Amino acid sequence: MAKYNSIILPTLLAVWLITFLPSRASRNQNGDSYVRDACSVTRYRDLCIRSLSPFSNTAKHNPSRWARAGVSVALAEAKRVARYLATLKRNKDGGRIRGRNRIAVSDCVECFEDTLDNLHRSLYVLRKLSVREFGSQVDDVVTWVSAALTDEDTCLDGFDEEKGGKRVKPLINRVSNVTYMTSNALALINKLATAGPECLKNG
Repeated sequence: MAKYNSIILPTLLAVWLITFLPSRASRNQNGDSYVRDACSVTRYRDLCIRSLSPFSNTAKHNPSRWARAGVSVALAEAKRVARYLATLKRNKDGGRIRGRNRIAVSDCVECFEDTLDNLHRSLYVLRKLSVREFGSQVDDVVTWVSAALTDEDTCLDGFDEEKGGKRVKPLINRVSNVTYMTSNALALINKLATAGPECLKNG
């Protein structure tokens, strides 16, 4: 009996490896293909692929789902940066940020309040898209996400990196990352607009 098991068990394991592992690899390759195809329209492709890869196997080739995913990750990152900015503003030393840059932090807090409002509204509408109102809904979302991007750029314009040095650079990098994600989201929304309401019929 022991000899029988010593033959059968390795054989079963080999069959399992042959049947399961290729299918798993295939799924990973398909997911990678989905996100790369979706991100092909974006300006910051590497960031798009990294941030949206978790959505690959659910979004697949659906422009509506990719647009929602793009806005979702931009919104999440904008929330993190908004909290960071608010903390800097509350701190008495402002993270040792002085002069014009200190004022810029305060202005950025207001800019990000608008950014969050516009991204929240956009995500809400993207989740409620309908065939009948598709055109007006997507137009609204394009307007709101574009406004969010403008607010983020306005925030960046207020900083003087030369005078702020190493204290300001990390802040600029964080805000810039949000602008890149928002830009990618806008590109995915424009791709959705091009696809038209027909894409909603597939989920």
